Amino acid sequence: MMATEHIDTRLLEELTEQSEDLNSDAVRITRSALIDFGQANEPVRRRWWQRGTVLAGAAGVAALAGGRAFADSASPSAAASGSNSGSGSVATDDIMALQTAASIENLAVAVYQTAAGLSFIKSGNPTVAAFIAKTTMQHQAHAKAFNAAATQAGGQAQNGPDPKYKAVVDQALPTIQGPADVVKLAITLEDVAAQTYTKNVAQVSDAQLRKLFASVAPVEAQHRATLLAVQALLAGNAADLITIPVDPAKLPAAAGSVGFPDAFYKTDSASPISEGAVK
Repeated sequence: MMATEHIDTRLLEELTEQSEDLNSDAVRITRSALIDFGQANEPVRRRWWQRGTVLAGAAGVAALAGGRAFADSASPSAAASGSNSGSGSVATDDIMALQTAASIENLAVAVYQTAAGLSFIKSGNPTVAAFIAKTTMQHQAHAKAFNAAATQAGGQAQNGPDPKYKAVVDQALPTIQGPADVVKLAITLEDVAAQTYTKNVAQVSDAQLRKLFASVAPVEAQHRATLLAVQALLAGNAADLITIPVDPAKLPAAAGSVGFPDAFYKTDSASPISEGAVK
């Protein structure tokens, strides 16, 4: 209760409004990529967005300028896959990449929903609980977007979790004892998502799919950056500083950099395209 009373709700509302503006920009980019992709690969059948599907989504627009440059560049896998963007055919690798992405999102949703039900989350820091709720919605939207593209391309929707990281989650869940354990697990999932989508930008052969992955990757990186900051505050016994707003004078010196440990996002741990594909 005390933590809730310390939140300046006016500033929180202002920050939320700014975040939603960024979300709207990201959603517009993602929706545009899906529409263009659908028009190129399914010109006759009535498309999913015409049936009233709504894509609610994520932010990360600040990093999209670089992603857009990637989206306009030639993919090194295009020639090998035999796909010609806009020709009406989609490479098998592209479909598998979308299904794997959906599987990662499905697992993230399951983990965040499980975390939201834990007693120390429900009765703990309200800012952490709000982050979990918002992030869950974003991952649900990402899964819907990837599955929509996969089915438009003639593949199947992937409604299951990523098999490799499900094993990691199944091993970790019984050992969770507090918020720090939840944050650590969430960081793992957000990082693999960001790395996978970043690498997919250069792996898929369709220009609109590159644009789609480029619009989602920064969102996962943003989630990871937030969680790294939360993790550092928890480790420093400063959970009381995990709030909006916070007095900057009370934050440790590393607070401004702990969420961004790498100048360029790594892709060493990116999931292979086929990892979460529908068998």
